[in-house]
Amino acid sequence: MKKLMIGLMAAIVGIAAFSCEPNNPYDFGPQYDYAGNLKTDSIKIAAYLDTAQIDSLYRIHDPSGTIIIVQEEGDASRPNYGNIIYRNFVEKDMAGTVYRTNIESVAIDNDLYEEDDTYGPSPFKLQQLNPLNPNPSVDPIPGIHFGFKHLRSGAKAVLVIPSPLAYRDQEKGQIPENTILVFDVEFVGMD
Repeated sequence: MKKLMIGLMAAIVGIAAFSCEPNNPYDFGPQYDYAGNLKTDSIKIAAYLDTAQIDSLYRIHDPSGTIIIVQEEGDASRPNYGNIIYRNFVEKDMAGTVYRTNIESVAIDNDLYEEDDTYGPSPFKLQQLNPLNPNPSVDPIPGIHFGFKHLRSGAKAVLVIPSPLAYRDQEKGQIPENTILVFDVEFVGMD
Protein backbone atom coordinates (compact mmCIF):
# COMPACT_ATOMS: atom_id res chain seq x y z
CA MET A 1 0.00 0.00 0.00
CA LYS A 2 2.86 2.33 0.86
CA LYS A 3 4.47 1.71 -2.56
CA LEU A 4 1.14 2.48 -4.23
CA MET A 5 0.83 5.78 -2.37
CA ILE A 6 4.42 6.76 -3.22
CA GLY A 7 3.82 5.87 -6.87
CA LEU A 8 0.60 7.86 -6.93
CA MET A 9 2.30 10.89 -5.33
CA ALA A 10 5.15 10.68 -7.85
CA ALA A 11 2.64 10.60 -10.72
CA ILE A 12 0.79 13.66 -9.36
CA VAL A 13 4.04 15.60 -8.93
CA GLY A 14 5.10 14.64 -12.47
CA ILE A 15 1.81 15.71 -14.01
CA ALA A 16 1.88 19.00 -12.08
CA ALA A 17 5.45 19.71 -13.17
CA PHE A 18 4.68 19.20 -16.88
CA SER A 19 1.34 21.04 -16.82
CA CYS A 20 3.04 24.21 -15.54
CA GLU A 21 5.14 24.57 -18.66
CA PRO A 22 6.31 28.22 -18.82
CA ASN A 23 5.97 28.34 -22.64
CA ASN A 24 2.27 27.54 -22.81
CA PRO A 25 1.29 28.12 -26.46
CA TYR A 26 -2.27 29.04 -25.44
CA ASP A 27 -1.28 31.86 -23.08
CA PHE A 28 -1.88 35.05 -25.08
CA GLY A 29 -1.49 37.34 -22.06
CA PRO A 30 -4.06 39.91 -21.11
CA GLN A 31 -6.66 40.47 -23.80
CA TYR A 32 -7.84 43.93 -24.89
CA ASP A 33 -11.26 44.73 -23.40
CA TYR A 34 -12.91 46.26 -26.48
CA ALA A 35 -16.45 46.46 -25.05
CA GLY A 36 -15.30 47.68 -21.63
CA ASN A 37 -13.12 50.45 -23.09
CA LEU A 38 -15.88 51.48 -25.51
CA LYS A 39 -18.33 51.78 -22.60
CA THR A 40 -15.87 53.81 -20.50
CA ASP A 41 -15.08 56.09 -23.43
CA SER A 42 -18.77 56.65 -24.26
CA ILE A 43 -19.27 58.16 -20.79
CA LYS A 44 -16.23 60.45 -21.25
CA ILE A 45 -17.38 61.44 -24.75
CA ALA A 46 -20.90 62.28 -23.53
CA ALA A 47 -19.43 64.56 -20.85
CA TYR A 48 -17.12 66.16 -23.43
CA LEU A 49 -19.98 66.81 -25.85
CA ASP A 50 -22.06 68.39 -23.05
CA THR A 51 -19.38 71.04 -22.47
CA ALA A 52 -17.52 71.31 -25.79
CA GLN A 53 -18.31 74.42 -27.78
CA ILE A 54 -18.46 72.91 -31.27
CA ASP A 55 -20.58 74.61 -33.90
CA SER A 56 -22.58 72.09 -35.88
CA LEU A 57 -25.39 71.60 -38.33
CA TYR A 58 -26.13 68.17 -36.87
CA ARG A 59 -24.54 65.18 -35.15
CA ILE A 60 -24.46 61.55 -36.18
CA HIS A 61 -23.91 58.80 -33.62
CA ASP A 62 -22.50 55.92 -35.66
CA PRO A 63 -23.25 52.44 -34.20
CA SER A 64 -19.47 51.88 -33.95
CA GLY A 65 -19.22 54.59 -31.27
CA THR A 66 -17.74 57.28 -33.53
CA ILE A 67 -19.49 60.66 -33.29
CA ILE A 68 -19.64 62.77 -36.44
CA ILE A 69 -20.33 66.47 -35.88
CA VAL A 70 -21.07 68.01 -39.27
CA GLN A 71 -20.08 71.67 -39.34
CA GLU A 72 -20.42 72.34 -43.05
CA GLU A 73 -22.37 70.11 -45.41
CA GLY A 74 -20.68 68.93 -48.57
CA ASP A 75 -22.48 69.25 -51.88
CA ALA A 76 -21.17 66.13 -53.59
CA SER A 77 -21.96 62.47 -52.99
CA ARG A 78 -21.02 60.23 -50.07
CA PRO A 79 -18.14 57.82 -50.64
CA ASN A 80 -18.42 54.11 -51.33
CA TYR A 81 -16.11 51.49 -49.87
CA GLY A 82 -12.97 51.38 -51.97
CA ASN A 83 -13.00 55.09 -52.83
CA ILE A 84 -9.79 57.04 -52.22
CA ILE A 85 -10.63 59.91 -49.86
CA TYR A 86 -8.57 63.13 -49.80
CA ARG A 87 -8.73 65.05 -46.55
CA ASN A 88 -7.18 67.75 -44.45
CA PHE A 89 -7.10 66.97 -40.76
CA VAL A 90 -6.01 68.00 -37.29
CA GLU A 91 -5.65 65.11 -34.82
CA LYS A 92 -5.95 66.05 -31.16
CA ASP A 93 -7.28 64.83 -27.82
CA MET A 94 -10.33 66.13 -25.95
CA ALA A 95 -8.15 68.63 -24.04
CA GLY A 96 -7.11 70.19 -27.37
CA THR A 97 -3.51 68.96 -27.54
CA VAL A 98 -2.66 68.67 -31.24
CA TYR A 99 -0.67 65.54 -32.13
CA ARG A 100 -0.67 65.48 -35.91
CA THR A 101 -1.88 67.47 -38.91
CA ASN A 102 -1.39 67.77 -42.63
CA ILE A 103 -2.03 71.53 -42.55
CA GLU A 104 1.27 73.41 -42.56
CA SER A 105 0.04 76.49 -40.64
CA VAL A 106 -1.44 74.30 -37.88
CA ALA A 107 1.82 72.32 -37.68
CA ILE A 108 3.80 75.55 -37.29
CA ASP A 109 1.41 76.94 -34.64
CA ASN A 110 1.68 73.72 -32.58
CA ASP A 111 5.45 73.15 -32.92
CA LEU A 112 4.86 70.08 -35.09
CA TYR A 113 6.35 71.44 -38.31
CA GLU A 114 8.89 69.18 -39.98
CA GLU A 115 10.68 70.53 -43.04
CA ASP A 116 10.69 67.13 -44.77
CA ASP A 117 6.95 66.50 -44.24
CA THR A 118 4.55 66.88 -47.14
CA TYR A 119 1.62 69.12 -46.28
CA GLY A 120 -1.68 69.12 -48.14
CA PRO A 121 -4.60 66.73 -48.59
CA SER A 122 -3.72 63.20 -47.57
CA PRO A 123 -5.35 60.16 -49.20
CA PHE A 124 -6.69 56.96 -47.67
CA LYS A 125 -8.81 54.13 -49.02
CA LEU A 126 -12.24 53.86 -47.39
CA GLN A 127 -12.61 50.33 -46.00
CA GLN A 128 -15.69 48.49 -44.76
CA LEU A 129 -14.97 47.44 -41.19
CA ASN A 130 -16.91 45.40 -38.65
CA PRO A 131 -18.06 47.90 -35.98
CA LEU A 132 -17.96 45.20 -33.29
CA ASN A 133 -14.43 44.11 -34.12
CA PRO A 134 -12.62 46.46 -36.51
CA ASN A 135 -9.26 45.32 -37.76
CA PRO A 136 -6.69 47.88 -36.56
CA SER A 137 -4.17 46.50 -39.05
CA VAL A 138 -6.32 47.82 -41.95
CA ASP A 139 -5.99 51.36 -40.66
CA PRO A 140 -4.54 52.32 -37.31
CA ILE A 141 -7.63 54.50 -36.74
CA PRO A 142 -10.75 52.56 -37.79
CA GLY A 143 -12.99 55.41 -36.54
CA ILE A 144 -11.87 57.50 -39.52
CA HIS A 145 -13.60 55.01 -41.86
CA PHE A 146 -16.83 55.05 -39.83
CA GLY A 147 -16.80 58.86 -39.80
CA PHE A 148 -16.10 59.53 -43.46
CA LYS A 149 -18.78 57.06 -44.58
CA HIS A 150 -21.37 59.60 -43.35
CA LEU A 151 -19.84 62.70 -44.97
CA ARG A 152 -20.33 64.19 -48.40
CA SER A 153 -17.35 65.39 -50.39
CA GLY A 154 -16.78 69.04 -49.52
CA ALA A 155 -17.92 68.65 -45.88
CA LYS A 156 -16.17 69.89 -42.77
CA ALA A 157 -16.70 67.96 -39.57
CA VAL A 158 -15.37 66.95 -36.19
CA LEU A 159 -14.95 63.20 -35.59
CA VAL A 160 -14.85 62.05 -31.97
CA ILE A 161 -13.28 58.60 -31.97
CA PRO A 162 -13.26 56.34 -28.89
CA SER A 163 -9.95 54.66 -28.09
CA PRO A 164 -11.04 51.15 -29.27
CA LEU A 165 -11.50 52.70 -32.73
CA ALA A 166 -8.23 54.64 -32.49
CA TYR A 167 -4.88 53.39 -31.17
CA ARG A 168 -6.43 51.24 -28.40
CA ASP A 169 -3.91 50.47 -25.65
CA GLN A 170 -0.88 51.40 -27.77
CA GLU A 171 1.15 54.56 -27.32
CA LYS A 172 1.70 56.37 -30.63
CA GLY A 173 4.50 58.90 -30.28
CA GLN A 174 3.20 61.53 -27.84
CA ILE A 175 -0.31 60.04 -27.77
CA PRO A 176 -0.93 58.07 -24.57
CA GLU A 177 -2.62 54.67 -24.64
CA ASN A 178 -6.44 54.59 -24.58
CA THR A 179 -6.74 58.19 -25.82
CA ILE A 180 -10.04 59.39 -27.25
CA LEU A 181 -9.19 61.27 -30.43
CA VAL A 182 -10.87 64.34 -31.89
CA PHE A 183 -10.30 65.00 -35.59
CA ASP A 184 -11.14 68.27 -37.31
CA VAL A 185 -11.55 67.13 -40.90
CA GLU A 186 -12.20 68.63 -44.29
CA PHE A 187 -13.37 66.18 -46.97
CA VAL A 188 -11.49 67.66 -49.95
CA GLY A 189 -12.51 65.11 -52.59
CA MET A 190 -12.37 61.47 -53.69
CA ASP A 191 -11.50 59.15 -56.57
